[in-house]
Amino acid sequence: MRAFLTLVHRWLGLSVALFLIVAGSTGAIISWDHEIDEWLNADVMHTPGRGPLKDPLLLAEAARASDPRVGISYMTLALEEGHAAMFLVRPVNDPATGKPYVLDYDTVFIDPVTLQIMGHRNSASVALSKRNLMPWLRQFHESLHIPPFMGTDRWGFWLMGGVALTWLLDSFAAMVLTWPVKIRASKTKNDTPTGTPTSAVQWLKRWRPAWLVRWRAGGYKLNFDLHRAGGLWAWAFILIIAFTSFSLNLYREIFYPVMSLVSTTTPGPYETLKPAPFGVQIAPKIDFAQAIAIAREEGIKQGFEHAPAGIWWGGDFPFYNVSFFDPKDEHSANGMGLSNMYVSSEDGRVLGTYRPWHGTAADVFVQLQLPLHSGRILGLTGRILMSLMGVMVVMLSITGIVIWERKRRARLLVRK
Repeated sequence: MRAFLTLVHRWLGLSVALFLIVAGSTGAIISWDHEIDEWLNADVMHTPGRGPLKDPLLLAEAARASDPRVGISYMTLALEEGHAAMFLVRPVNDPATGKPYVLDYDTVFIDPVTLQIMGHRNSASVALSKRNLMPWLRQFHESLHIPPFMGTDRWGFWLMGGVALTWLLDSFAAMVLTWPVKIRASKTKNDTPTGTPTSAVQWLKRWRPAWLVRWRAGGYKLNFDLHRAGGLWAWAFILIIAFTSFSLNLYREIFYPVMSLVSTTTPGPYETLKPAPFGVQIAPKIDFAQAIAIAREEGIKQGFEHAPAGIWWGGDFPFYNVSFFDPKDEHSANGMGLSNMYVSSEDGRVLGTYRPWHGTAADVFVQLQLPLHSGRILGLTGRILMSLMGVMVVMLSITGIVIWERKRRARLLVRK
């Protein structure tokens, strides 16, 4: 069995090592995406206007007026003096051709006091630049920037989801391989009839060296110990990161359907409705202002803690996604501080809600996936931890490759 698990760990680990180096290094950085983004792009994110804040709908009109080729996808409702309001935009159809205009940007930054357009960004561009560095890293982390083909843009997500699942399975094989090879229970007059306590103590003593690093034992042993001991100390966190990577990337395809089979879930419109074909935009029958008003009123009825702070219209589903969170803590909203309400774009009906810590045990488990993966469920401490884990994943991948290469060379010398 040990020989089999060795082969499993070797080849599963090698198959995902390069992907994990990418995911770990980018994940360590994007834990601080908002801070780094604001530092790099202070010229568009910091605004000179001081005074009363304009209505977000006026800012949306300013974005559309500056370029009639765009429609609004995301509108921020939580405005702050001195900080640009960020609007995500999409191309509308050209009346002459019936096809969407071609845009070189998808984000507009607007001064919420003066309505001045501070700048633009193309967060989907594969060309790396200071302006789009953080969106570029996030997309590279999630889907490797694999472009759409064969009618879907999910190929990158499927690939990285498969990598995560492989990593998860490999982690169990790696754990077993650290266990002591053989245990012989001693017989003393103090032994119990079965000898189990003595055997357990001996087993733990034999396992203890696997948790230690021999810092002065030479390059090969140090590399091996870093790989083995590092994996043991980080094992629980690795399981969480690997599982949540799988669940987030393969949510609709595997994770949620399986959860629904094994436990009681409360499906929302994202789970019950099918998106429009890739590249097709659904025309809404109610506008942003109506959807916001409906969500605000319903939020009061249902006792939502915060007012609407953002609204998303993707065009692929027939509803608006209205977000409720504390505007003073927007960047930590994904740590179980974000609620959503889904308002039909056809008739204004409330199709469902998403409220952290509400619903069945399975619902809460589903809600925890992104907060756990990002570390934001623990606030600043969790973000620091996820950055350190990103570095740890890179280290484990590199040391694993080094171990394989050295053993490969040794096997070749033996054959010669």
